[in-house]
Amino acid sequence: MASALSSPAEQNVQPPVRFSFELPTHRAHRPQEFVTGEAIAELTRAAAAAGFDAVNVTDHPAPDARWLDNGGHHALDPFVALSFAAAADPGLRLLTNIYVPAYRNPLLGAKLVHSLDLLAGGRLILGVAAGYLRPEFRALGIDFDRRGEILDEALAVLDAVFTGDDLAWQGSDFSARGVRFRPVPPSGRRPPVWVGGNSRPAIRRAARFDGWAPFHTGGFAAASRTATIESVDDLAAAIRYVHSQRAGATGPFDICWSEPTLANRATSVDERLDRVTALTTAGVSWLTVSVPGDTRAEVLDGVAAFGTEIIGRTVAA
Repeated sequence: MASALSSPAEQNVQPPVRFSFELPTHRAHRPQEFVTGEAIAELTRAAAAAGFDAVNVTDHPAPDARWLDNGGHHALDPFVALSFAAAADPGLRLLTNIYVPAYRNPLLGAKLVHSLDLLAGGRLILGVAAGYLRPEFRALGIDFDRRGEILDEALAVLDAVFTGDDLAWQGSDFSARGVRFRPVPPSGRRPPVWVGGNSRPAIRRAARFDGWAPFHTGGFAAASRTATIESVDDLAAAIRYVHSQRAGATGPFDICWSEPTLANRATSVDERLDRVTALTTAGVSWLTVSVPGDTRAEVLDGVAAFGTEIIGRTVAA
């Protein structure tokens, strides 16, 4: 990682938590500030310099006007946006937080994942979820009530194609014979998969993969069709539950938590560091961070300040 601060790797220290910067490409009302290739590149390089470990984007190909008018947001295609980030910095991880596999044919989705991970040198972390925005499913012609089933099928297909074996698959809505993906990744497996969502089914699904990505519901649990997580105690209990579902499992397992106000400089540095400590004590290993600002210059300033005030002190601790 290119960083003005010494990285954890350089210090030979495993940090208590890693940080991912949310690229503000959803701020479509300021496209020249945030939704250009130049903006993605500049913000990605700033995140790397500040000590972030990843950048992340989300996935909404067809958001409806009612949702947008009531707090929803736009999104670029996650694989296109992250390809610009990948080209801007050679070290940062690339996180989809989150990608909805049900929005795409499983083989088309697998090709997108394969292409980005290949060209980025294996830096992709695939955060996925079943999705919750019913009108978006309707607009894309997908059965909303089957979204969990479709997610499971898409992840199974992803596992299969990354082995390099020819794929024969009779799916619920597709049929494949002899499909072959090349080149085969050196590891022979797909990127790490973190499953998002707060519900018990989402947690049980996450336990089968490489990580879990819950989120602070902030009073919108019903609207997002998931279980409430409002406090660190709620989160800690849910983390205990996901680990209980992994009995006998081996290998790394990450907990990625979206902390919406961690970069808000109206709150003191000590309070924010205390929040980081509380979350890591609860079991969080990654934090995604949104940096406020009405202009790119303000966001860049906030990214640099976060690196100095929070990331640098967290690593030093």
